[in-house]
Amino acid sequence: MIKSKVFKIARYSVHIYVLPTLIYIGVMPVLLALGSWQLQRADEKQQLFDQIQQNSAAEILGYSDLDNFNSSTLRYKQIQLTGHYDQNHQFLLDNQINEGKAGYFVMTPFIVQVDKPVILINRGWIPLINKDRRLLPDVPVQEKLTTITGRINHFPSIGIKLPGVDKVSDNWPSVIQIINHETLGKKLHQAVLPFQIELDKNQPDGFKRDWQTMTVMKPEQHHAYAFQWFALAFTLTVLIISYHLKNQHD
Repeated sequence: MIKSKVFKIARYSVHIYVLPTLIYIGVMPVLLALGSWQLQRADEKQQLFDQIQQNSAAEILGYSDLDNFNSSTLRYKQIQLTGHYDQNHQFLLDNQINEGKAGYFVMTPFIVQVDKPVILINRGWIPLINKDRRLLPDVPVQEKLTTITGRINHFPSIGIKLPGVDKVSDNWPSVIQIINHETLGKKLHQAVLPFQIELDKNQPDGFKRDWQTMTVMKPEQHHAYAFQWFALAFTLTVLIISYHLKNQHD
C-alpha cells in the first residue's frame, strides 16, 4: 500500500495517499492552464476572423490611403490603383506549390507615380517549364496606363530563413526565394512598399489566382482542444477520488 496521511474531519478519518496526490497537484494546474490558453487563443482568432471579414467588406482604398500603412488594419482590404506595370523588371517568387506542382508567383512592379514607391502586384501562379529551372517562363504584360483592383496582403513567407536566401538573380525576370522589399528596391533603384497586392481573379494580365484568406487554426478547433484539456482534468479528478475511496475501504 502506498504511504498515506490521515486527517480527521469531525468523526471521520480521511486517508490521503501521498504520491498520487502529489502527481495530481502537479498535473492539474498544467491541464487547466492549457485549457485556458486554448480558450484565449480561440478569442484571439475570432477577433482576427471578424477583422478580416470587416476589411473584406470595407470600401475600396486608393493609393493615397497607403501613406500610413498598417498591416494589421489594412490586410485583406480591397484597393484600386491606376498606373502601369513595369514589364522589364519582374520577379519570380520560387518554390510556390499549387495542387502538388512546383512553380512561381509572378510579382510585377506597378508604378502609380514616378516619384512614389512602387507596389508589387502578385499576378498569380505559373508552373515550372519541364521542371528545368534554367528555363524561365514568359510573363508578358502591357505597360499601358491601366486601372487594377486587388486586395492587400503580406508577402508570402517561408519557415526558416537561411543566410543569403534573399539574394536576387541578375537576369530579368529575376528569380527570388523570399521577398525582402528593401533588397528588391535596391535592384529596382526605387523604393518598394512592404506588402503585395493580390490581383483580383477577374482582372486581365494575370495567371492562376487561387487566393487563400488565411491558414491559421479556426476558433472552433481551439475550443475543441480546450474541451480535451478540461476533460482530462475532470477525468484525473475522478480517478484520484476513486483511488482514495477504493484504498480507504480495502
